[in-house]
Amino acid sequence: MDKEMLKGSIDLLLLSLISQRDLYGYEITRLLKQLSDDHYEMSEGTLYPALKRLEKKEWVEAYWSETPSGRRKYYKITDSGMMELEKKQKDWKLIENLVQKSSEGLI
Repeated sequence: MDKEMLKGSIDLLLLSLISQRDLYGYEITRLLKQLSDDHYEMSEGTLYPALKRLEKKEWVEAYWSETPSGRRKYYKITDSGMMELEKKQKDWKLIENLVQKSSEGLI
């Protein structure tokens, strides 16, 4: 999988996953790997700066929770994060449509 193509989609991927339920970092990387059929594994060096950026934009909030295996930092989407996710999903559909049409040829 071309990681360069994914770079612009990281926020969309993270917001999409976190919108479904609160998640912690390792869980996010595991889900992405599973959903990509093991073709993509997001590194910690990509994940945590991206989550910090989403927090700074107030699209996600972080909180700590005690679990049987220890304390974990969870991320949950905010109302403004949901609005941004909807915008990014619409933009993605436009891009997907453009790629499809351009692949079909000009005639």
